[in-house]
Amino acid sequence: MELEKYIKHVVGDNTCNLFLFALSTCIWCKKTKALLNNLGVGYKYVDVDLLEGEARSEAVEEMEKWDSSGSFPLLIKDNAEVVRGYKENQIRRLLGFE
Repeated sequence: MELEKYIKHVVGDNTCNLFLFALSTCIWCKKTKALLNNLGVGYKYVDVDLLEGEARSEAVEEMEKWDSSGSFPLLIKDNAEVVRGYKENQIRRLLGFE
């Protein structure tokens, strides 16, 4: 898998498995990363717009499994639950902070 080498890991509390598909220039993606950082949770992410070739194709294909609209950010918890877009209250609930 070409995509694996582009995935970044943020250290924090790992009570669940979080993965974020983001864009490096997206304000809502930046807000999502900041919220996760402020909550102290660990997560993995990839900035899809910085990928090329096979890695980008893999990222888009994986995203489409969760959301066919192609909207960012896309946060996935434990390969089961999804938050599309920046929805602070929904993210907090998903992570048990509300």
